[in-house]
Amino acid sequence: MRWSVCHFNHLPKWLQDNEYLITGHRPPLRSFRACFWSIFRQHTETINIWTHMLGCFLFLCLWIYFHFVYETLFTWLDKLVFGAFFMGAILCLGFSFAYHMLSCHSPQVGKLFSKLDYCGIALLITGSFIPWLYYGFYCETELRLWYTGVVTVLCGLTILVSLWDNFSEPHLRPLRAGVFALFGLSGIFPGFHWLAKQNWFSDVSLRISFGCLVLMGVLYLTGALLYACRVPERFFPGKCDIWFHSHQLFHILVIAAAIVHYRGISELALHRFNTLQTCMIPTKDMP
Repeated sequence: MRWSVCHFNHLPKWLQDNEYLITGHRPPLRSFRACFWSIFRQHTETINIWTHMLGCFLFLCLWIYFHFVYETLFTWLDKLVFGAFFMGAILCLGFSFAYHMLSCHSPQVGKLFSKLDYCGIALLITGSFIPWLYYGFYCETELRLWYTGVVTVLCGLTILVSLWDNFSEPHLRPLRAGVFALFGLSGIFPGFHWLAKQNWFSDVSLRISFGCLVLMGVLYLTGALLYACRVPERFFPGKCDIWFHSHQLFHILVIAAAIVHYRGISELALHRFNTLQTCMIPTKDMP
């Protein structure tokens, strides 16, 4: 199928998402094969597709690397906890890649994959919470289960909102960014609780892990803000159609934040592994 990129005004309404991107849009392709081959053409979605496609592959490789490097050091439960993070990252980036590749197929396909895209973001946030809560409250089982339960409920609510048919409408972009930002910011409460229980200034590993947690939050929030405000293309209409528009920057910041988070939870996990004895309570029956 031969096609040419088109002007924003020539798109059908269901493909008109960002009026500040003037040219370089894919027309409706109506073919999965044509949508797939479009990833090798230059258009407004090219970088969106490739950033998260390569990001998905990167975290798949990191998961394999983690499994072999820590095969004898970590237990099956440690691997399961990290697996929640890797699975969240892979699903988020994979759904995003699929959505941006297939969004021009038809209104039905575009809406279906946009819902999967938003659900993937919720799964990434949840998967990021789980290892941090597990190792951060390693010795406080009740607190760990309580916070994990709260995060699971918030994830379910976020997914329910994401399945709302109108959630993907262009004019609701600030609402979408706000929903996911608030879900992520809910980590402030266990974060301050953890700080209150740790003398983190005296331990390098805890300083690194907390620094990574803060940096991750800054990267995610910056990406969400750029996405919601459509910066920089808002100030340069037609100049960022192919390169450096807000959605591309958002994608790059999501990958950077996930990498930073992986470093942080790895430091926290190794710290807990090296100080595991602090969770053991001696009794009179112990030798």
